[in-house]
Order: sequence, then C-alpha cells, then structure tokens
Amino acid sequence: MFLIVGLGNPEQKYFKTYHNLGYLAAGDAAELLGVKFKKKECEASIAEGYIGGEKVIIARPLTYMNASGRAVKQLAAKYKISKEELVVLYDDYDIPKGSVRIRAAGSAGTHNGMRSVIAELGYSDFARIRLGIRDPEINIPILNYVLAEIREPDYDTYSSACRKAAEAALLLARGEKIDIVMGKYN
Repeated sequence: MFLIVGLGNPEQKYFKTYHNLGYLAAGDAAELLGVKFKKKECEASIAEGYIGGEKVIIARPLTYMNASGRAVKQLAAKYKISKEELVVLYDDYDIPKGSVRIRAAGSAGTHNGMRSVIAELGYSDFARIRLGIRDPEINIPILNYVLAEIREPDYDTYSSACRKAAEAALLLARGEKIDIVMGKYN
C-alpha cells in the first residue's frame, strides 16, 4: 500500500492558488492513475487505485493547510502506512517557481502544512515532493503571495511542474528507489 498526499486548502476560492499546488499535483496523480476523488474519510478527500496489484491512496486533506497533519496521521493509522509508504506533495516558497525537488526526508522549512504533518506523525523521514513557487518579480508578503491566484502567464509552468510531481509520486508508489526518482526530476 502507498499513500500520496497533496497539501492545500479545501475551499474552491483557494483552488488555483500557489498554496494549492499539492492539491493540483494530487489531482494529476489521480488522473494519471485513472481514478477520481469519490470518497471522504479521515478528514480527507480520497481517490483509490492500484499499481501492480498494490493499493494506492491519493488524498487531499479537507482541513486547512495549517492542520494538514491531522488528516495525514488519521490516514496513516487507518491504512497502517509506514514512513516508506508515504509521499507528501506541497508548494515551497524556498525554491524557484516551476522547480520540482524530491527529498527522502527533511524539515518543514517555512511551510506550516508540513510543520503540521511532521508534528502529527512525530517523524520527518518520509518522501516529499516540493513544487517551487518563489518568483523574484513578485515582492509581496509571503502570506499574501501563497494565497494569491496563480498568474495567467505562469499557468503552464505550474501545470507542468504539477504533472512532473504527480509522475514522480506514482513512480515512488510503484516501488522505484527515491534516488532514481530524484535523479530524473530534481
């Protein structure tokens, strides 16, 4: 079994914001796997599919970003997900826009959603796929920026990054070694 979690905010008004890139990438993963978000459980919207006979759960927490860890912890407990069977997708202000960075472990950095996930799980050594959002041309406070709608000229850049992140997450779910996935997408 494998759990892919895309972080974001659940309300429609946030859907196309920078802070919801994890949600968008999770949607791409579901599309690539040929499944839809049909179920709600553990404070998350869930899509379920199979890769090589193994169940894959793709989740979008229904909590707000800063409480994402609640849903991740509940899902991990319900499905007995080990840290090796988890990948979290999320936006990251600390890396350039359109970049995809995969890591096997690490801190939350400046991301409150990841801070919540790490605090709730009690460990930080799980895979994460970060989608870069830093744009040197935009000079507004980070809170205003992450909750702003993605600028039209940048939509293709972020769409491509989300698709790459989704592909990478599915490779991890297939059992591909993280070093190989990092080499391909970082």
